[in-house]
Amino acid sequence: MNQNNKLFGLLRNKKIIEILDGDIKYGDYEFEDGSTIKISMPYLSGADLCALSTRFGLPVTYSWNGGALSRWQYLDELFEYCIKYNKCSSLLAHMFSLNQFSKLLKGYDAEEIKNAHKVIVNTIIGEINGILVWGGNELAIVGNNFIVHPIESKIEIVAPAIKTIDREYIISISSRAMRDVEQNDFDSAITKARTLLEETFCYVIEKKNEVPSDSGDMSKLYKQVKTLYNMHNDANTDRRINTLLSGLNSIVSAISEMRNKDSDAHGVGSNRINIDEHHARLFVNAAMTMADFIISVYKKQS
Repeated sequence: MNQNNKLFGLLRNKKIIEILDGDIKYGDYEFEDGSTIKISMPYLSGADLCALSTRFGLPVTYSWNGGALSRWQYLDELFEYCIKYNKCSSLLAHMFSLNQFSKLLKGYDAEEIKNAHKVIVNTIIGEINGILVWGGNELAIVGNNFIVHPIESKIEIVAPAIKTIDREYIISISSRAMRDVEQNDFDSAITKARTLLEETFCYVIEKKNEVPSDSGDMSKLYKQVKTLYNMHNDANTDRRINTLLSGLNSIVSAISEMRNKDSDAHGVGSNRINIDEHHARLFVNAAMTMADFIISVYKKQS
C-alpha cells in the first residue's frame, strides 16, 4: 500500500465521517433570487450508505427492524474497505460529484448550480482540512484525483491499481454467493451476483481507458461495454449466436431489477417478492456465466 493511500485512514476520524455523511451543516448559501440552502454534504441515510458500500464492492446488509450500525460506522467500514483496495479517491470523487447534490440544487439554472456546488465542495474540504491540519496533513483535489498528503510535501499522484478480475476471481465470488444460498441467505447471494457483474463491467470499461457510467444503472454499464467491445448483433454472425447474445440483455435486466427489489440493502415492502433456493442459484449461475463471457471478450480483444 503506497503512503498516499495509507493517509486516507486519517479520514476515519468520527468528526470527518459526520461531515461526509451530511450530519454537519455550515451556514447558508444564498442564490441570486435570495433563496438559501444549507452548506453540507448530501444527507446519507443508513440505506443510502449500504447502497454506496455495495456500489463500491462491499455488500452490506441494512436492517430495518433494529440492529443496524450507526450511520458513521457504515461509512467508516466503507473507508476501511476502500483503503485496502485503493478505492478512496474514487469514493470521494463520487461523493463530491455534482450528481450527488442534485436533490439539494434542483430548480436553479446551470450556472448557479455550478457556482453553489463549487462553494459547497470548497467549504466542506476546508472544514475537513481544519481537522487534518493539526497532524500536518490536508485533503486535496488534483485533477480528478483526491489525495491526503503532508501539507509541505510535494503532491505525487499514484495511478490507482485496477483490481484484476479474472476467472479465478469470478469463481471465488460465485462460490461465496453459493455458500450464501446454501445457508438460505438469498438476499446476500443476489447482492454478490449483482456486484460481480457491476465490477466486471467497470473493469473492462476501465481497461479501454474509459470512465464507467456514473448512473449506477447496470443496463447502462452493459450498453457501454457492448459499444466499447463491438458486441452488437452482427448480420454475419450465426442467427443462433445472435439470439443468445440478445438473451444477455435479459440477464442483466433481471439481475439489476432483482437487486433493486430483493437485495439485502432494502427492507420488506409491497414490491418485495419471495424467491426459492433454485431461483437464487439461477441468479448466481447466470451472473457467473455472464461475467465469464465478458472477461473472455475482453481477453480476446486485448
